Amino acid sequence: MSEQKPLDPWSYKPWWCQPWSILLTGTMIIASSWALVKTVWVTVLVTLPILVWWTFFLLIWPGLFRESGRSDNY
Repeated sequence: MSEQKPLDPWSYKPWWCQPWSILLTGTMIIASSWALVKTVWVTVLVTLPILVWWTFFLLIWPGLFRESGRSDNY
């Protein structure tokens, strides 16, 4: 029997939806909010949805993708 390689969810996504681009975009948005406003509470308000976005797309979604085993649908 041949050993099956684990599914790579990122091979089904375009370049702008790769982990590096997600992290870079979020970091740039957070840094820009601080550079423009220099207010902690505004930066925190900007950071919270980005942290949710990162958590879902970088941690939760790849695991769900691998668990489903349905890469042929993407």
